Amino acid sequence: MTSKKTVYISVSSDLFTDQRVQKMATSIVEINFDVTVICIKRKDSPPLPNFSFKVIQIPIFFKRSIFFYLELQIKLLLKLIFNKINILHSNDLDTLLPNYLVSKIKKIDLIYDTHEYFTGVPELIHKPIVKKIWNTIEQLTMPNLEYVFTVNNSIKMIYEAIYPVLNIKVVRNIPSIERRKIKISRKDLGLPEDKIILILQGNGINVDRGVEELLEAVETIENILLLIIGNGIIWDKIEHIVKDKGISNKVLLIKRLSYEKMMHYTQCADIGLSLDKPNNPNYINSLPNKIFDYIESGLALIISDVKEPKEII
Repeated sequence: MTSKKTVYISVSSDLFTDQRVQKMATSIVEINFDVTVICIKRKDSPPLPNFSFKVIQIPIFFKRSIFFYLELQIKLLLKLIFNKINILHSNDLDTLLPNYLVSKIKKIDLIYDTHEYFTGVPELIHKPIVKKIWNTIEQLTMPNLEYVFTVNNSIKMIYEAIYPVLNIKVVRNIPSIERRKIKISRKDLGLPEDKIILILQGNGINVDRGVEELLEAVETIENILLLIIGNGIIWDKIEHIVKDKGISNKVLLIKRLSYEKMMHYTQCADIGLSLDKPNNPNYINSLPNKIFDYIESGLALIISDVKEPKEII
């Protein structure tokens, strides 16, 4: 009997809410590969469920900044070097360099999935040195890749314009074709049945995603409840705004949940929100996962004027 080929998938998240990577790993298992996902583990990372693939969690001490990325690069490189691997699968630029080096050392195939226009994120706009480092890593690695895919056509076109040698495929991050059969009621979740419920969800509730303006609007509107579910860099700021404005009766903040539990709340809402500001290259060309979750749940949508979501709407 021929042993299965081994695929190692690397991601810089803790995998708990990373639906794209979970679906990708499961799909590769289903076509008869032996799959291992290497992810990070923080002190506050929730326990992971049982998957059909193996998981290696890398303990990470630093939360953010250059030290987080440096720690990740070193630990990921060591994990990849000392394991038997047939195929490498890197997710986003922050895992690409260790995978690229190992692919050259071991002479094995490398697949790269870029979830966003990484060097165009707003967090790098005012950090020219850090941005230059990431640009350098991208320029040294990406033009030499044979297998690259991304989440939408806009990002594909950007990278192919920068690196004409690439032939990038598009794989959108769309929910499972089977609609969820378990329907949880508002009463089950302790939500009011007599109010219009709006929801903003996501694990990257960060700067320039319209949250501050949204809370300004909520202050003036009656008979609504805004659900903000997820996590992100400005979460503490959101909590302070809600407290300072005295709108805790209109805003329910819920730290990130498992995908299935989050979707129970989504299915009970009336309107889904995606309010990324078109003021940086990444958001201008993004296609947030939440758009598809809202559509699957049958919600009305309010979105900012960003081209990929706008085309779908």
